[in-house]
Amino acid sequence: MKLGDISVSYLEIIAKTMARLDFDVSDIFTQYLLSPVVIASPDARISIPKLMHIGHACIRLTGIPWLGLEMGRMTAPTNLGMSGLIAISAHDLRQACSAIADYEVLSSFNVRGQSKFYLDQGEGLNDGILEFYSLSPYNEYNYFVVDSVLSGWMYIIASLVGSNSAVKKVCFEFPEPIYSYKYCEFFDCEVLFNQPANKLVINGDWLNRTCLNSCQSVYQLLKRQADSELANVQLGLSFTEKVTRAITPLLNKSIPTLDQVAEQLNVAPWTIRRKLIDEGGSFQKLLNETRRDLAISYMSRTKLSLGEITYLLGFGSPTAFQHAFKRWTGKAPGSYRR
Repeated sequence: MKLGDISVSYLEIIAKTMARLDFDVSDIFTQYLLSPVVIASPDARISIPKLMHIGHACIRLTGIPWLGLEMGRMTAPTNLGMSGLIAISAHDLRQACSAIADYEVLSSFNVRGQSKFYLDQGEGLNDGILEFYSLSPYNEYNYFVVDSVLSGWMYIIASLVGSNSAVKKVCFEFPEPIYSYKYCEFFDCEVLFNQPANKLVINGDWLNRTCLNSCQSVYQLLKRQADSELANVQLGLSFTEKVTRAITPLLNKSIPTLDQVAEQLNVAPWTIRRKLIDEGGSFQKLLNETRRDLAISYMSRTKLSLGEITYLLGFGSPTAFQHAFKRWTGKAPGSYRR
């Protein structure tokens, strides 16, 4: 199972950031077999683990652990692909934020989840929430990803409406890092750590603000094309694959239930059972296979510790995970990784 992949356009963000900091990234790209031809290809993608390794290599080279924030500063709507182009031409900020989340999958897929935009009607504020999915447990390979996404969104939103005032709060799921003062330099608003989710809170008064480059004819044209591409992606998935994609983000400290997966897919539990049987499977079998495939991918493609993988796959203890892994592969996790 692939852990996810992302458009090579995100490598351009890394390249621009490194150049701005007076560092040459060409050796790192060469190490990961990324030629200028590959980076310029409209269809090329790289794996999520590879992106994390490249980012980590850049952090080691620069000695700047807040590199993700610097990447956000260099992020333009065009780096987001189709979702960014739709956001540029959107009528207002609400439309733009919806586009950023709704069409993210056309340029980036991660088994851990998908970004979303929704209205927070708590306290009658009607603020907008642009939320990035959880990457916990956090380590030196994934902090920069969250930093770059939230920082990038903020700079994109500012460019769409011509002001830094639209975002009223930024929330990070991970604990406050020792360089937390840097976040105050990049975000002109309240910054909170140890929060339930990674998100931007957008002032409700700004959601109806007209975007500077709004063009409804172009917006509708691009949206129509993106909807067609999105439909093709969905049509290319079997029902088993759709259920697998719903299971994996829910595998976090606990094992997802059929009811939870049904809620994610917006279908009845009995419909999931019937369709999986039609495709020769069952929910329990698919759950076990998903955990097995993810375990093998995490062990072979990432540097996640045994404890972190145990957490991600919902096992009660590392011992339980070790027993399951040996049953699946015939080898202990450590031996398999070596």
